[in-house]
Amino acid sequence: MARRDRRIRGDHLLPVHGLNAASENLGAGKTPANRRAGDAGAQSCEPALRIAGVDPERGFAGGETQVMGLTAELLRGGHRAELICDPAGELWRRAQAAGIRCHPLRVRNSIDAVAGFRLRGILGANCFDVAHFHTARAHALAPFARGTARALIVTRRMDYPPNRIFARWLFNRAVDGVAAISPAVADALESAGVPRAGIAIIPSGVDCERLRPPTVTERRAARIRFALGEGDVALGAIGALEPRKGHRGLIDAIARLREMEPLRCLIAGGGGERVELAAQIERLGLARRVRLIGPIEDARELLWALDIFAMPSLKEGLGVAALEAMACGLPVVASRTGGLADLIEDDVTGALAAPGDAGALADAIAALAAAPMRRMEIGSAALARVRSDYTMTAMARRTLALYRECIRRRESRGE
Repeated sequence: MARRDRRIRGDHLLPVHGLNAASENLGAGKTPANRRAGDAGAQSCEPALRIAGVDPERGFAGGETQVMGLTAELLRGGHRAELICDPAGELWRRAQAAGIRCHPLRVRNSIDAVAGFRLRGILGANCFDVAHFHTARAHALAPFARGTARALIVTRRMDYPPNRIFARWLFNRAVDGVAAISPAVADALESAGVPRAGIAIIPSGVDCERLRPPTVTERRAARIRFALGEGDVALGAIGALEPRKGHRGLIDAIARLREMEPLRCLIAGGGGERVELAAQIERLGLARRVRLIGPIEDARELLWALDIFAMPSLKEGLGVAALEAMACGLPVVASRTGGLADLIEDDVTGALAAPGDAGALADAIAALAAAPMRRMEIGSAALARVRSDYTMTAMARRTLALYRECIRRRESRGE
């Protein structure tokens, strides 16, 4: 259990030149009377910031969930928070529907210089204090933004090392602050030449008011929607249908449990592996047991119907889907990889199996499927852990602390 020392607890944030997230809060000069109930920390007298989040992806995955949540929290805290994103993307659509101001930016690839200069124009015309780059393609645009904001920040979400040559220049010289969503992601950055002391660990967050355990009525309705019987044990997974998400191993694990008749598996998501996964399900004779239900916009649609959540990723920076499942009171069976190994404490808040080991995954699923009381105990512990350490408000507070510290550092150098 040596890895437990690496876990995020409370408001802990890996120091970045003296950064202490516990001293920051979302309010911009707010008094206790006008600060919203979810805001934490002592009263702040610091001015509101003008923040641009840059995420040019067209799809909507866990990272975009975090971008939306962070932006909403900053707006609630009295800051001016806007997004720079693709007008044909799902992030644009959802942000606009939520009343978030968006600036259009289409990015063809990670070496799109035209997009870089367009970004520079947007930032320069809108006088932002902070430009925050959230994805790999956004990271590639960060050097174009130098001098257009008081601080440039990047967030890294993947637990594999970035390109060593580009990484050293980008993370050490082109930007002012680097955030990693888990210790595993920080390890990957360090292996690429980014000093550990310059990396702030800011875990992803969950909106625990919206993602919560269902009422009896909500659970019944969710199970009816997916045609689940009263005695069925429902296992589910949410994520892109890509090799790194490990769905093939999950289906192989279910095949090993074909004698466990009440077990049903629902896999939500879209992606390039759908055809191959459907063929695997057919070949193994699992059409009655495993269903590919396609993309879902609201994770609660599925989570509220489940008894167990699975995240069999081969690599994972942290795992927003696992966080959301835990916030709904579900035990999570996951791979012992990346940030999942820091998030989940084996046999306490979930169960861990070696990545790609279908046998170990099957054993972990079977143990929980056969023990409803144990599922409830682990689900309750998982819920408590998320509410303690992984709320969206805490993520936004830590991020705001990084913004202010980076601005202070530049000002202290006279920049």
